[in-house]
Amino acid sequence: MDIIDKTGFKVLKILKLLYLIILIKYMNNLVIILRTLLNTNEDEKMYKSIDLFAGIGGIRLGFDQAFKNDIKTVFISEWDEKAMETYKANFGDNIDVVGDITEIDEKDIPSHDILLAGFPCQAFSLAGHKKGFEDARGTLFFDVARIIKYHRPKVVFCENVKNLVNHDRGRTFQIIRNILEELSYAVFYQVLNSKDFGVPQNRERIYIVAFRNDIAPSDFVFPQKTDDTKVIKDIVEENEVSSKYYLSTAYLTSLKRHKVRHISKGNGFGYEVREATSVAGAIVCGGMGRERNLIIDERLTDFTPVTHIKGEVNREYIRKMTPREWARLQGFPDEFKLPVADTHLYKQFGNSVTVPVIRAIAEQIKLYLEKVNAETKKKRIII
Repeated sequence: MDIIDKTGFKVLKILKLLYLIILIKYMNNLVIILRTLLNTNEDEKMYKSIDLFAGIGGIRLGFDQAFKNDIKTVFISEWDEKAMETYKANFGDNIDVVGDITEIDEKDIPSHDILLAGFPCQAFSLAGHKKGFEDARGTLFFDVARIIKYHRPKVVFCENVKNLVNHDRGRTFQIIRNILEELSYAVFYQVLNSKDFGVPQNRERIYIVAFRNDIAPSDFVFPQKTDDTKVIKDIVEENEVSSKYYLSTAYLTSLKRHKVRHISKGNGFGYEVREATSVAGAIVCGGMGRERNLIIDERLTDFTPVTHIKGEVNREYIRKMTPREWARLQGFPDEFKLPVADTHLYKQFGNSVTVPVIRAIAEQIKLYLEKVNAETKKKRIII
């Protein structure tokens, strides 16, 4: 009887121990499941991005607005010092900005989920030779490609001029697509117009979104145009601006004379005064960029020149838009600081992107990545 009692007691202890082990294992699994569901892992929650050919940070700003607190920039590259001055004044990162990307080893770039690049449009010297990745050598896209090849980000986002599709008889864009596909990315692209996204600027650009094949959708839906339409009068400065933005009588006369001559020859000419109820043409940094979007502003009360000009300030109230107005044409918020001289600001905004368009695309990207993450969590729970 004593032997039976002792044996039963031992069995009971073993059963209790087994129960405790099972309970602990169950609780551990429950904690893992809860962590997954609540997404408390900050590293998993936060998307890391790199900003190549960053300019003043327009692409990054659009992604920051879309992803809110779920994105972190870990690497920045921009060679223009004045652009970087504007960038740093607005983003305040404790990140060393790298200059020439061609001199940076891809191994020295932090790992990332999203690669952002507004690379220049360049012809490929080997275009048509079908050498794949090597076709890009000697261009700045080659540096984008080698970074993609090494780091394998989930998403690649690029913005470029509309003409990229037809550049070098279509070879440039075809090689870009071929290289991304060779690197195992699904490529989606679309031309969108800034005026369809709440800014009064007729600016068509091509936007490229590439997803790594293992997470790529069968189709990616670009955003549709919004109902938020604006005209030039919606973005003009609220107060009277300095006479320095008004054309001199001599310069205005010269522009009119040149326009008559060019029209008589059947040519176009950059000088144009825009109606307050119209939209601006695409702002550009070179040539007649500012003169393509002149406006009439009759609020000027002091015609005294504040710069060295030929003649007087014109009495037709014709002026250039200010850098702040150019910033608004690109959808930058008024909190965006303008720390450098006007000459640099015109160049920077002319070279930049339309932030609301970027944000709209980034929101679509985020929606898809969230879907991918949700599916991944389900698989973990099942396992």
